[in-house]
Amino acid sequence: MSYVLLAIPFFFLLIGLELIAEKVRGTQYYRVNDAINSLSAGVLSRVTGLVHKLIPFTIYALVYEHIALFSLPEAAWVWVFAFVFYDFCYYWNHRLGHEMNILWAAHVVHHSSEEYNLTTALRQSSSSLFSWVFYLPMAVLGIDPVVMISVGSLNLIYQFWVHTRHIPKLGWLEWILVTPSNHRVHHAQNQIYIDRNYGGVFIVWDRLFGSFQEELDEEPPLFGIRKALHSWNPLWANVHVYHQLARDCWHARRWQDKLLVWFKRTGWRPADVEARFPLPKADLSRFKKYDPPLSTSAKWYCLIQHGLTIVIALMLLLSGNQLSGWQPWAIMLFVMFSSVSLGALMDNRESAFWLELGKNLLVLMGAILSALPAWLAALLISGTLISMVMLWFVRMVNPLPAVE
Repeated sequence: MSYVLLAIPFFFLLIGLELIAEKVRGTQYYRVNDAINSLSAGVLSRVTGLVHKLIPFTIYALVYEHIALFSLPEAAWVWVFAFVFYDFCYYWNHRLGHEMNILWAAHVVHHSSEEYNLTTALRQSSSSLFSWVFYLPMAVLGIDPVVMISVGSLNLIYQFWVHTRHIPKLGWLEWILVTPSNHRVHHAQNQIYIDRNYGGVFIVWDRLFGSFQEELDEEPPLFGIRKALHSWNPLWANVHVYHQLARDCWHARRWQDKLLVWFKRTGWRPADVEARFPLPKADLSRFKKYDPPLSTSAKWYCLIQHGLTIVIALMLLLSGNQLSGWQPWAIMLFVMFSSVSLGALMDNRESAFWLELGKNLLVLMGAILSALPAWLAALLISGTLISMVMLWFVRMVNPLPAVE
């Protein structure tokens, strides 16, 4: 079984504790727009995962049933072996995710934040198409699908706490485990830190295979990606590298290059495409975080609306089996629409007002027309009307410059 859903309350508890540490220490590791964007990406990853993760699990189960070399007993050592071997597979999945264009296109969303805090851990991909392939060796060795899912979820849960800047180096643990210090290296775009420290739980794989880099006091990490996203749209965060690869594929003159562009090392482009459509090179000496101005009322509106979106997403995740055929899709599309709409508002786009108005009208219509309990319908209607008043206040009292 997956333990991720059970861990969600603890994730938010730790985020709350980190915010308290932020206040006490006077640090500036959080921004409302960045945190909401990270959480939106995480919500999208979980709700879309209900659809696209079924096929990989089925393939794993088929390989386990028909190709497994061993029949492993239900013993504690099997679980320990599976946990360690999963992390070994994760290392190569993660490493190739940085070293191959098509795999980086899926993984890049996790690195797109220019901050580093616990919300960054939840900024997960919704478009990972091939990562499941790296775990098929576990099926071949006879690791039960339930065990694989369980240790995989524990691996993911472990990785949450290392996304913080409040914990320094941890002595001898730095040699064995992935810690906040060596994972900060992984998220940095400084030249010395690029493509280092891929382990999920154990850093020993990086030390064995030559990809380890210690965090240096004289080289503070600059977080984010070289080709900065400059958008709070979580859908665009998931597809922007695919978009660039598709453009390069279309413009490449040689058929060989049209194929290679997807599978060559990250950043590779056909020579003719590079010459005709050059991309600007990142200058880290002039690095500036993407941070469009956002009024206080707009920040509060975004926080409240995102909180409601999280509640709706949790309803889908926790009661998906009780919903009819079209209802999960409707909720998933609403979560996607809401995330894009809030992203537009945080980007100061003129279209954001109309997107948010449309979203609120959808909720209002759904509450009136759906066969909901009276108390829930009343709650949704009253909450939506309040949201529309807040939206109008944000629009009229605190106008922001459009960047369409």
